[in-house]
Amino acid sequence: MHLPQAASGPMDTLAPLRDFVTATTHIVGQAGQNEAQCVAAVREQLARLIAHDGWLPDFATLPHPEHYQQYLLHCDPLERFSVVSFVWGPGQRTPIHDHCVWGLVGMLRGAETGQAFECQAAGPMRAKGPAVRLSPGDIELVSPHTGDIHQVANALADQSSISIHVYGGNIGAVARHVYDPATSVAKPFVSGYSSAQVPNLWDRSHSVRARLAGSRP
Repeated sequence: MHLPQAASGPMDTLAPLRDFVTATTHIVGQAGQNEAQCVAAVREQLARLIAHDGWLPDFATLPHPEHYQQYLLHCDPLERFSVVSFVWGPGQRTPIHDHCVWGLVGMLRGAETGQAFECQAAGPMRAKGPAVRLSPGDIELVSPHTGDIHQVANALADQSSISIHVYGGNIGAVARHVYDPATSVAKPFVSGYSSAQVPNLWDRSHSVRARLAGSRP
C-alpha cells in the first residue's frame, strides 16, 4: 500500500506524528471494516513512529504523582481512530479494563507490563497467559476479537514510562468497562483525556517559508 508522506521542514519536530496521522487516515479510509488489514498496516506505521521519540510534545510526557495520564495527540474528525500518549509514573497501573475497539500499544520510553484477563461466570478474574513486558519498539494488539481485557502497569519502580496507543475510535469517549478482580463484575466507565491541549500538527508555515526562500533567484 503506497501512502503519501506529509512535507516537513528542518525544525518540524511534529513531522513524524503528522506523517503517522496522514498515513493512518489513508489506511482507515481504504481498509473500511476489515480490522485485520487495518491493524496490520497501522502497526507498520506505528513501528516507524516509535523508533524515535524526539517528536513527542513536552506536555504529553508529564506524569501525575497519583495516577497515569492519557494525553490525546490526535483524533480523526470522523472518530475512526485516535492517537494517545500514556504516561506512567513509577509503579502506577490501570484497573482491569477493556477497550471495545481495536488498539495498538507501542512502547516509546521505559517499560510496561500487560496482563490479559478473562471473566468467569461467577468468581474472580482469571489471568490469561503470562504477563507481557514491552520495551521500547515493542507493539501489542488488543481487540474484542482477539483479547480485550487486561491490566497495564509501569514495569519500572524508579522512573516514568511512556507508550503510544492507537485505537479504532475516539477512545476517550468510548463507553468501556472496568472489572472487579474478585467477582468479574463489569462497571461502565468513560476515560476522557488528561488535557484539553493537543499538538498543532498543521502549522507547516516554517517549511513553506523555507521552500519559498530556497526558490528565490
